[in-house]
Amino acid sequence: LLEFCLREQLNKIALRRMVVFDPLKVVITNYEEGKTEMFASEDNPEVEVKTYRDVPFCKELYIERDDFMENPPPKYFRLSPGNMVRLKSAYIIRCESVVKDASGNITELHCTYVPESRSGQDTSGLKVQGVIHWLSVSDAVPAEVRMYDRLFQVEDPAGEEDFKATLNPDSLRVVENAMIEPALAQVNAGDKFQFTRLGYFCVDPDSTAGKPVFNRTVTL
Repeated sequence: LLEFCLREQLNKIALRRMVVFDPLKVVITNYEEGKTEMFASEDNPEVEVKTYRDVPFCKELYIERDDFMENPPPKYFRLSPGNMVRLKSAYIIRCESVVKDASGNITELHCTYVPESRSGQDTSGLKVQGVIHWLSVSDAVPAEVRMYDRLFQVEDPAGEEDFKATLNPDSLRVVENAMIEPALAQVNAGDKFQFTRLGYFCVDPDSTAGKPVFNRTVTL
């Protein structure tokens, strides 16, 4: 009930921002080298008076590694070889090829974009079901994210013979080098955000000018 109430309130007031926890590089092969575009992305769709911030877009992007699958199951709507997705507030892209290192690990994706598919001005006629978040490689800023979860694995640890045995070993997971959009670089302790598709977070007092720190309040 507490988490439900938190989500209800934060959904109304939290600014939306794009953050990538586990970056996978995407190179848009048919995008002009050195070019940067700005895309207006909505701060909060729940408020009556809409505001927007500019998000930079360029040839090299980061997406969440979990948003790509080389051999996807049926009805997989995120990015895969030969498949298309929309980058939130930006263009539709198609994965053309996968680059791997000597160990077989995927290091980057080569994609093409559809120039006529610009969000809000789409004349491409294409219909895609997947929408994923992203960041410009040259503009992304590193941050620390503390992923808090339940302290105990059972509802009532007081009823257990040894309450310490019910501690959740994953009650805190720290993402040391998450990447955030530029609009998150200048924040104040206590500021509240929804990281698009990831959860609700607040700014920790441990934040510094060079590396902000965010704490997860509750999942989506």
